[in-house]
Amino acid sequence: MTTQHPTAAGAAPQSAQGSTPPPHPGEQPPPTSNARAPRQLWTRTRGLLIAVAILLIAAVAIALVRSEAAHGRLDPRSADPGGSRAVARLLADRGVSTRVVTTTAEARAAAGPDTTVLVASPDLLTDRQQAQLRAATTDSGGRTVLIAPGAPSLGALAPDVTVDSAPSLDALARPGCTLAAARRAGDAETGGRRFATYPADADTCYRSESLPTLLRLPEAKGGDTVLIGAPDILLNDRLDEHGNASLALQLLGSRPHLVWYLPSLSDDARATDSERRSFFDLLPSGWLWGTLQLFVAAVLAAFWRGRRLGRLVPERLPVAIRASEAVEGRARLYRKANARDRAASALRTATRTRLAPLIGVPPSQAHTPETLLPALAAALHTPGQDPRPLLFGPPPTDDAALTALADQLDALEREVRHS
Repeated sequence: MTTQHPTAAGAAPQSAQGSTPPPHPGEQPPPTSNARAPRQLWTRTRGLLIAVAILLIAAVAIALVRSEAAHGRLDPRSADPGGSRAVARLLADRGVSTRVVTTTAEARAAAGPDTTVLVASPDLLTDRQQAQLRAATTDSGGRTVLIAPGAPSLGALAPDVTVDSAPSLDALARPGCTLAAARRAGDAETGGRRFATYPADADTCYRSESLPTLLRLPEAKGGDTVLIGAPDILLNDRLDEHGNASLALQLLGSRPHLVWYLPSLSDDARATDSERRSFFDLLPSGWLWGTLQLFVAAVLAAFWRGRRLGRLVPERLPVAIRASEAVEGRARLYRKANARDRAASALRTATRTRLAPLIGVPPSQAHTPETLLPALAAALHTPGQDPRPLLFGPPPTDDAALTALADQLDALEREVRHS
């Protein structure tokens, strides 16, 4: 963009006052240019994009770490530190077969007097799955082992037991009960969830602050249900600590068959329950209150960001600025914003203002095409020349067209002055 053109200098007084000339009667205000060069868009948004990229990378990294840590957890086929392959091998050496199942139907079919059913994550079961599993194991005469059950599963799988809200702070505890398996094992790491209430005939072992972390609930036909507050005694990296291995082998090896139930999302019973649930049933509790809080926060943020500071007040500059410097400064701002429409409007307005007194048009009519153009056509030496596109035409499409417009306006003004 040419910044020190003689015609553009006519806009200097208005630039020095710090305001854009208002549109005159009969003239449409120029449209504001919102276009941004790719480099400017990158400069404005690179900080946000970098922050989003960092968040995405961090989220992926955390997901990978967690997925690796949770891979094969409590799976008797996994040799990872969090797996349970070691205890399955020891049970096999003692003649106990281990079979992994992933559906409620398989676990129910396997329940029997010669079978121990271990539920790795009972809280992951739906209400319907819990009820079906309870009905199949209650009178089966076998043993059911629940690993770290919480309030979501105890109501159906062990109705007479409730869990304490505060977990055990000590992982290692002494047996403190008459249960033969616990007395032979000695100290073990069952600390985790503590059971607050339980039946009077239950065996209560490994207490933490007077609350047991292991319960054995006797049932009809010689069966029972064992609740363990933490899975540590079954993990590969903890099995050789203290009496963990002894306690695990005795609890899981009391029957010749062990069915290891790992709940999965592919379970048909879970899929059926999910189909019956509505969208709002799948949302966590308290979502309505959380949404209301977000709405209030958004309204407050809108009021904060949309506050009005009052109308703009023009001020006189403390020092005099040369017209060429003011024009050059405004030209740089226009160029930075790609505001060719504003620059062209300023050039045309200044030219019309200077041409009006030269051709006998009142200043109030200088921007009215019906008054200015006939008088201007009479003053031009070239017959048939139409100055309308030059003085009232559309904005230029690029910098070259803007420079050409400035040159043509300058030539038009010189022609009128020398006529």
